[in-house]
Amino acid sequence: MTAVEETTPVGTPPLVAEHRARLLEGMARAVAAKGYADTTIADIVREASVSRRTFYEHFADKAECLTALYESASRNALAVLRGAIDPQSDWQAQLEQALSAYFGALACNPVLLRTLFIEILGLGMPGLAARRRANQQLVDLMLEVINRRADKDHGAPLHPAMAIAVVGGINEMVLQSIELGRAGELAELVAPSAALLRAAVAAQV
Repeated sequence: MTAVEETTPVGTPPLVAEHRARLLEGMARAVAAKGYADTTIADIVREASVSRRTFYEHFADKAECLTALYESASRNALAVLRGAIDPQSDWQAQLEQALSAYFGALACNPVLLRTLFIEILGLGMPGLAARRRANQQLVDLMLEVINRRADKDHGAPLHPAMAIAVVGGINEMVLQSIELGRAGELAELVAPSAALLRAAVAAQV
């Protein structure tokens, strides 16, 4: 998976789609190098090898560009997570497969990791809103997988509040890994994340 795999609406002219993808890549590289606060439009367009005019054809400002980058990267990570789920497998096996794929995708994109978990918060309320939307998508997927198991086995469903708590706990573990300089070793979070979710499921019984 590349740093950014942007999905554009059907019918978007190829050059327009290419410019947008290059701008998101440029934003990712600029923020990774300088941090969001010190990144300028000039930095972004230089990294993207496009003009300032092209930037403003796609985004109103750098905050809108960072939000678009965050949402694109979050969609890609969610797609990896969903793609690793095998409905025919035991739900706990599904869980570990999906977490391994998810953390693997994040670890392979260190240029985006800080943006996804730290820099987005520099946008204030719009950044928090974007993060909450992404977290809700993770919660919804978790509830879908776990509660499909509950329906099949006549078990207790996972409560949405518990799913939110699990996602929050996993995010905190990733943040700690980034702060400790262990962003490339996220695979070590699979076991504690799986244990956290199993504990949340067991608490519903």
